[in-house]
Amino acid sequence: MRIFQMNGDGGPVAPAERPVPVPSAGEVLVRVKASSLNARDLLIANGTYPVAVPAGRIPLSDGAGVVEAVGDGVSRFRVGDRVMSTFHPTWLYGSFPEWGELYGVHRDGWLTEYIAVDEQSVVGVPEHLSFEEAATLPCAALTAWSAVSGVGAGDVLLVQGSGGVSVFALQFARLAGARVPATTSSAEKARRLGALGASEVVDYSTPEWGAQVRALTGGHGVDLVVEIGGAGTISQSIAAVAYGGRISLVGNLASGGGMDLTRFFRRGATLRTITVGSRSDLERMNRVISRHRLRPVVDRVFPFDETPDAFSSFAKGPRFGKVVISH
Repeated sequence: MRIFQMNGDGGPVAPAERPVPVPSAGEVLVRVKASSLNARDLLIANGTYPVAVPAGRIPLSDGAGVVEAVGDGVSRFRVGDRVMSTFHPTWLYGSFPEWGELYGVHRDGWLTEYIAVDEQSVVGVPEHLSFEEAATLPCAALTAWSAVSGVGAGDVLLVQGSGGVSVFALQFARLAGARVPATTSSAEKARRLGALGASEVVDYSTPEWGAQVRALTGGHGVDLVVEIGGAGTISQSIAAVAYGGRISLVGNLASGGGMDLTRFFRRGATLRTITVGSRSDLERMNRVISRHRLRPVVDRVFPFDETPDAFSSFAKGPRFGKVVISH
């Protein structure tokens, strides 16, 4: 089977071949039809991920495909079922236990034609979605779902930019009836965010964009910020958040000076980190996606043979939604 693997020196992923795995007891063999990229995959590829990644590791946590064979004792799925990965293979339900083994780091990931995984580590694909759409869900969509948890009608939620997590957060918050201002620096992206339901769009190239967002709410501030930039944007998120509001920290993608603790203290806000979600969270999210026929926003689909170009395109940007690889 064909795969792409890490070369161990921070260079681009490299093609290789390996035998098709045989599923052990309790495992399913999945013929992967599509996979998608996340920001962590760039860190793994360029050698800056905080955990050491061995040369030859197959990357990507997010994939979808068809069950081709099952091992002894498998009961959750049968041959022909459409399935997708879970970001945390061993976190099935309940509160976050520990990081455990992750795809693309401790174990081989989904950038391959076939993968054998525990039947407990995959879930069914919503019927109305293509494999390319389903492959966007395990990390970005579930992160957004967890980040907007508790948001309802009448709440105001701020999303940053137009990457996968932000677009999914916008879609989920709108389903819940929330008002969703967004930030971007592109007029075209502002138009597309508005088409998805963003109530207002603020140019984040303006130094004090947090105050602008706050002004849009009549000075009250937003109830929740889905924080993507981390150190580079947290100060403006604190400026935008309401007293007693929440900030869901899902990324640290922008360089900067960090947060003003005095201002944060005066806001009486809560900052919490988001670690994607469990298998049961993913299944719950998928039921909502199915009920509302929600469709992920895919920026571009690359053929499997053009995987290095997909990584390059993802790194360079700009993009709106998810970058997907079709197998």
